[in-house]
Amino acid sequence: MATGKHRKARQKPSRTELKRRQEIIEATTRSIVKNGLCATTLASVSKEAGLSDGVAVFYFKTKMGLLTEVLRHRYVIYQAAWQGAYEAAGPHPLQRLLAILRTDFDPEICSIEALIVWQSFWGEVRARPHYKEVLDLFDGKRVDTMQEVCADLLLALGRPVEQAKSMSVGIDSMVDGLWLRLYLAEGDVPHVEALEIAFNALAAQLPECAEEIAAELERARAKQQGGEAHMDA
Repeated sequence: MATGKHRKARQKPSRTELKRRQEIIEATTRSIVKNGLCATTLASVSKEAGLSDGVAVFYFKTKMGLLTEVLRHRYVIYQAAWQGAYEAAGPHPLQRLLAILRTDFDPEICSIEALIVWQSFWGEVRARPHYKEVLDLFDGKRVDTMQEVCADLLLALGRPVEQAKSMSVGIDSMVDGLWLRLYLAEGDVPHVEALEIAFNALAAQLPECAEEIAAELERARAKQQGGEAHMDA
């Protein structure tokens, strides 16, 4: 095996190559939304992207390689969103927790297109080790952060920190269930209603924080409704 100075340095992809890869990933996402995961092929992706069949193969080699990168891309978007909200929320653990939940039900994060892609991949995780590796990598960071926030919050409230794991698992399970409900809903996805369910459930679990959670819900509701009105204008 070549080592040291004899090993060829891998060249960084050019701007054009990165743009083309992104175009193919976006075309694959559209194909999954339209055709489903199983019916998405290199040919359907190439057609969606307006490219020759060989281009997708050139950049991603196989359908599995391409689909794995689509899943990774979706997780990168999601992680950047919730981590950004978490960091912008300041040091108070309740505000950090609410910021993560607001992100989970942001219309851009859990749009019907995004939910279709998530559900398509999650249904294949047990049979596809490549997908499982991506899921474990990104979900592991989310799980650790959520448990840390819950521990900090319980400590601030004078509650047993040992409850942090069950609390964080319960919150993430609730989010998963609400995402599934949004995915199955007919018509427009009611993001504000899902956020209200999540915040009210958290307030029931943390009655000493109920007023602050209610105030944050009103601000989040006004922001989402304002954003939807701006989009309709």
